Amino acid sequence: MKFRAFRFYVESGEMLYIFVFAAKRIVKIALILTRFALGLETETAMADVKIAPSILSADFAKLGEEVRAIDTAGADWVHVDVMDGHFVPNITIGPDVVKALRPHSAKIFDVHLMITPVDPYIPAFAEAGADIITLHAEAGPHLDRSLQLIRSLGKKAGLSLNPATSETVLDYVLDKLDLILVMSVNPGFGGQAFIPSALEKIRKIKDKIGDRPIEIQVDGGVKPDNAAALAQAGATVFVAGSAVFGGPYAERIMALRDAARFS
Repeated sequence: MKFRAFRFYVESGEMLYIFVFAAKRIVKIALILTRFALGLETETAMADVKIAPSILSADFAKLGEEVRAIDTAGADWVHVDVMDGHFVPNITIGPDVVKALRPHSAKIFDVHLMITPVDPYIPAFAEAGADIITLHAEAGPHLDRSLQLIRSLGKKAGLSLNPATSETVLDYVLDKLDLILVMSVNPGFGGQAFIPSALEKIRKIKDKIGDRPIEIQVDGGVKPDNAAALAQAGATVFVAGSAVFGGPYAERIMALRDAARFS
């Protein structure tokens, strides 16, 4: 009898969780439809942002399994943080790990290189399976040449701006970019607090790129409580580490998407 009572308690708890989650989703959808009917939804709000979970926050003992899990949970991209312990104060993974993870997902591999010098390693990450290769403006002496190298390998090129890096660095390389990454924390570690000045930087970048097909990505402290402001400022891709890996992946990815719609 005790076992049956316990089983009933557990199953009832699971059913209650599913019911509450479904109810929340129905309410959110109803609110979105109502706002749209009243003409309150903006173009930015109605366009889904892309969610790129950062595997820096994943369980490194089972990275392949983690990549498959976020793929199934609805991630749009897989964000791979590469750190060298020199350009940033941490060491993570290299091209061999990217190559090993590549068979686990057909989603876009968004590889963020926080290394210097960067040019000698770009071909290795391209060969390993990166779809987008993003480097930092300070990672080498010839930014234009580095971006040309990425594109010559058939990959999309991204440029990352640290919190103290001005958006003016973009002025002479916009025609060679597919993505601009705005760091809203100082690179090197996950779980840091969001730096609010990133919002104004995103707005300026959005104005600067005009109608060019360039994604604006934001990385650092991205959570549902700032997702709407980021989407309204112009961000189109959210990198999220602990905001995704800190709980049920599908629920957390959807929470970011839903929050971004209310901009």
